Amino acid sequence: MRTKTTPSLNNRLIFKIALSGLMLAGGSVWLIGNSKAEQAAPAVSRPALTVRTTMLHEEKWARTLTVNGSIVPWQEAIISAQVQGLRIADVKVSIGDHVQQGDVLVTLDNFASSSEDGSTRSAQGRIVAPDDGVISAANANSGSMLQSGTELFRLIRKGRLEWRAELTAEELMLLRKGMPAEVTVGESRVIRGAVRAISPSVNMQTRYGYALVTLPDSAGVIAGAFARGTFDISGGRRTLQSLPQSAVMRRGVMAYVLVVGADSRVRERPVKTGQRFGDHIEIRQGLKPNEQVVESGGSFLTEGDVVRIVKG
Repeated sequence: MRTKTTPSLNNRLIFKIALSGLMLAGGSVWLIGNSKAEQAAPAVSRPALTVRTTMLHEEKWARTLTVNGSIVPWQEAIISAQVQGLRIADVKVSIGDHVQQGDVLVTLDNFASSSEDGSTRSAQGRIVAPDDGVISAANANSGSMLQSGTELFRLIRKGRLEWRAELTAEELMLLRKGMPAEVTVGESRVIRGAVRAISPSVNMQTRYGYALVTLPDSAGVIAGAFARGTFDISGGRRTLQSLPQSAVMRRGVMAYVLVVGADSRVRERPVKTGQRFGDHIEIRQGLKPNEQVVESGGSFLTEGDVVRIVKG
């Protein structure tokens, strides 16, 4: 017996086949179109940035140590009364006055004294300067009664001042007597001196000690003024390698430079730095003498960027 296929069934089969073919055709079209779009997309690349480069410079610098401190008197004499019960008749000097040894500072009211022959004579007492110097404090007043041991004046002997530098124990161990130093006071006035004394211990609370530096030319300087100074601890100049500070960048505690390779691409290179002098910084490790590094503008570059080097 022969089976007949009804028209409705045939129609459904034809519709499914056509739909499948359409889906396949659509997929093929979509794949072909996507591939062409990818091929047509242009490659994106950053333009080469123009930079100026530099290399390590060999220089001779002095190794220095910079610290803070204060201006203090070289020696300060305390002038006090040796007798009591006498009245001050006149005060001859005031703070800031320059005196010479033997100058009268104070006169006292007349008092009686016994001579060798037993007679009584009237004499006027006085207090004189024990040395040349500058009066730094005055507590004597006319008409007041003297008390034995009472401080009347303070005298900066010879008018000499020095710099008291505050240093840690590690810094103190770098200093030697006679070592040169430069002290900056006031409006950038620089006085050259030398280490006179170094404390053998540090304060247990502050952990600081001090060094005293002579100031041969301290005219016009005020005792107690803040001063910043620099010690030459190299014993002369030493040879080192340096770069402009603009070529050295930092990320946290790490210092690095951008080295330009033969392919004109920049690469980050960690370096170990040392002291600074003017607008240059010492490079102790991490860079060879003939390598070119970006001199400035490195913050605008990233690892692998292509650059174009300009001269001058």
